[in-house]
Amino acid sequence: MTPRHHVADRSSRPRHGREVRSHGVLRGVALVTVALLAFGVSSAAAVTLTLQNNIKHVDVSALVPTISTTPTLADPTDPNAGQAINILLLGSDSREGVNGEIGGDAGGMRSDTAIVLHISADRTRVEAVSIPRDSLVKIPACNMTNGSTTKAQSSAMFNSAFANGWDHGGDMASAAACAINTVQVNTGVSINHFVVVDFAGFQKMIDTIGGVTMCIPTDMTDDMTGLDLKAGRQTLNGEVALEFARARHVSGTDGSDITRIAHQQQLLAAVVQEVLSKNVLTNAGELIGFASAVSSSLTMDPGLTLSTLTGMAYGLKGISGANITFMTIPWGPAPSDKNRVAWTPEATTIWANMAADRPIVPDETPAPVATPTSGSTAPGTTTAPPAPNPTTTKQAGKDAMSADDLTSNQTCAA
Repeated sequence: MTPRHHVADRSSRPRHGREVRSHGVLRGVALVTVALLAFGVSSAAAVTLTLQNNIKHVDVSALVPTISTTPTLADPTDPNAGQAINILLLGSDSREGVNGEIGGDAGGMRSDTAIVLHISADRTRVEAVSIPRDSLVKIPACNMTNGSTTKAQSSAMFNSAFANGWDHGGDMASAAACAINTVQVNTGVSINHFVVVDFAGFQKMIDTIGGVTMCIPTDMTDDMTGLDLKAGRQTLNGEVALEFARARHVSGTDGSDITRIAHQQQLLAAVVQEVLSKNVLTNAGELIGFASAVSSSLTMDPGLTLSTLTGMAYGLKGISGANITFMTIPWGPAPSDKNRVAWTPEATTIWANMAADRPIVPDETPAPVATPTSGSTAPGTTTAPPAPNPTTTKQAGKDAMSADDLTSNQTCAA
């Protein structure tokens, strides 16, 4: 039985176990993936100035050796051409200002979920692997900007890395650096950049593109987030889209964070397709408004500049939804605690493939089979591969699925 990931004993740790949580999985990928596309279609001075003034940069290079402070200049071709890029996307659980009005008042800052976004060296693939917040992993000793060092932990929830950094270092650099180091220690994947996003920026982004259209298979309500959707094709505004992204107490689901990740990936795919199907990327006015909404919610390392983003976007200009893959790292109930999760052996293969810049899930299509020569058959003649055996329908939030799959695998009410 799939474990539930929100249990009563968390009430003793109020800063780590809020009833209403932010989820950077959706916000991070949506903002960065779409931002890459947006930045690549225009070099207008107005856009550049707007974005440069909006984005906040945090230097973690002294705490994470793989992160560079030196931006790469774009020319407008991809400045990192021929190099794979890995970006850690985190969601800020800050409740300051407008974010507190959206998510409720709470102290401190947390990041409950994360994604490792991989951009292949040949720019033909974008892969986003979600890490459940309750994954039990090794947390390394982390250096803080104030000179202190946290203690290493042999087994702790993944989201505690960001929390420990914030609590001991008191700033975003310490929090992000500890999360990055934790990813690298547990995956073997070298992180080149990081991006942190917040509640308000996500809502504004959705509203800027006029909402996002989704197929809702059945009625959905969640008293914890306020979600109340009827079955059918619906256009979600920013507020409702955020409720959908955060919802997990929906009737007919197990109430786990894994279920919520599935909702987030479906919504993210819909956001990407919404932007690609409209004139957002070709209309200067629409582009400036959208890019401003995206960038106003971002905090990133100094090496991830507008020129770097523009270059990556230029390299990705021909990518389609079929080549943007989403999945959650393979997991199972943790032997030590059924309310936590542990990565399965398959996770090792996923991370190894990403580190080597191979597709995280190799193409399983059988190769043509050579047949023996006979009669007039030419030597080396191949026959069509055998018909594949029927497979179980893929599950959003679990199996590797493309953006196109995520937006077409549901039957929508008329």
